Amino acid sequence: MAKSFHYGGQAVIEGVMMRGPVSRAIAVRLPGGGIEVDKKEIGSVTQRHPFLKLPLIRGVVALVEALVLGIEALSFSANKAMGEEEDLSKIEIVLTIGAAFALAVVLFVILPTWGAHLLKAQVQGSFAQNLVEGFFRMAVFLLYVVLIGRFPDIKRVFQYHGAEHKVINAYEAGEVLVVERVQRYSTFHPRCGTSFLLIVLVMSIFLFSLLGHQVLWWRITSRILLLPVLAGISYEVLKLSAKYAENALCRALISPGRWLQGLTTGEPDDSQVEVAISAMGAVLKEGLEEAAASAMAAFLKEGEAEVNAG
Repeated sequence: MAKSFHYGGQAVIEGVMMRGPVSRAIAVRLPGGGIEVDKKEIGSVTQRHPFLKLPLIRGVVALVEALVLGIEALSFSANKAMGEEEDLSKIEIVLTIGAAFALAVVLFVILPTWGAHLLKAQVQGSFAQNLVEGFFRMAVFLLYVVLIGRFPDIKRVFQYHGAEHKVINAYEAGEVLVVERVQRYSTFHPRCGTSFLLIVLVMSIFLFSLLGHQVLWWRITSRILLLPVLAGISYEVLKLSAKYAENALCRALISPGRWLQGLTTGEPDDSQVEVAISAMGAVLKEGLEEAAASAMAAFLKEGEAEVNAG
């Protein structure tokens, strides 16, 4: 079943956030067992500045907006799961994103680049050095995912990640969103952010090898400066692979992402799928209301045209 809008989501603490065309909904399992759904209208800077929808640029915009929504959703879900009410302020969100970005730069830029630099005498050539750097970057990422996945709370987040994927897969297949039917679907989805990160890691090898030989300080600085370019290219590759997911070549390209998603998704139980369906239902209701309004507007316009013609 073709869809005009690609719904997406994110696992949060004891819940799932789903994003629709003009709103997002967060569903969280409360300590007492109930489900609370928070729905909020959202906008995109691309609506005010259409040039930001251009290829390469749109990937960076989508990433920044997803980070902001993600931090807000995590704050809301953590508070609800612990029975608290206070959410992060805008300044706290900015500081949280800044701290997360700094940690990512240290782990996935500085450490791998420094490690490859130490081996420059043994590894000759720009591409070979970037291949080693990419290997280090991948190793750090995999080690990070494996280590955090050992925490019980993160394991549950990974299960909610699986529930989110199952619900989106079921919806895109035209399935009725009830628990027993949704559970039949895969926890893998080609548009997942985990696959995006893997594409970033691979594309970084090819992009950074174009820079040639560099001293260490500029090697690190250039990689930080090129992060938006890298994100933009990787976003386009992700969209292309998802669009042609049935193509044999694309299936081969996304197969490592499928394996990696095996580390960041878990098989959800029925109660977790129920939460994901609640979040999806909230944003789908908005979509149905919009479709009904559009159909009514078209009907009235057609009637007006007939009256004028008569």
